[in-house]
Amino acid sequence: MIDIHTLGLRDLDRLVRAAEQRLDVLARRRPAAVVRQALIERAASYGYTIDAVFGTQAADPDVARKPARKRKAAKVAAKYRDPENRRNTWSGRGRMPRWLAERVRRGQSAADFLIPGLARPTARKNSPIGRRSVYKPR
Repeated sequence: MIDIHTLGLRDLDRLVRAAEQRLDVLARRRPAAVVRQALIERAASYGYTIDAVFGTQAADPDVARKPARKRKAAKVAAKYRDPENRRNTWSGRGRMPRWLAERVRRGQSAADFLIPGLARPTARKNSPIGRRSVYKPR
């Protein structure tokens, strides 16, 4: 809300001019019902209903856009393997699997489970695991 008692002469003059311009716009506007009826008649003259023109669904199914397909993530070769159960593998992407997280908690290094000759270890930037440029199996 505007407190006109705190406005100066220049601000009051601007406010009056803005109010007069708004009154002119409102006076020139036709009522919404009149505009709606004109649009309905115009759409009917082209052979459409107002719902077909302004509705949420497309009138022509060929014109409707198909949603973009989501690509599946590419398969990545495993970098880590559990020596006790060779079916347990991890690519180094995403969350560390339970079998590897449990072994790391027990004090083993994730680098101990690297598959020889495949790649560098996957680790956080501040971790000493990934600092070597090449991993050579022992």
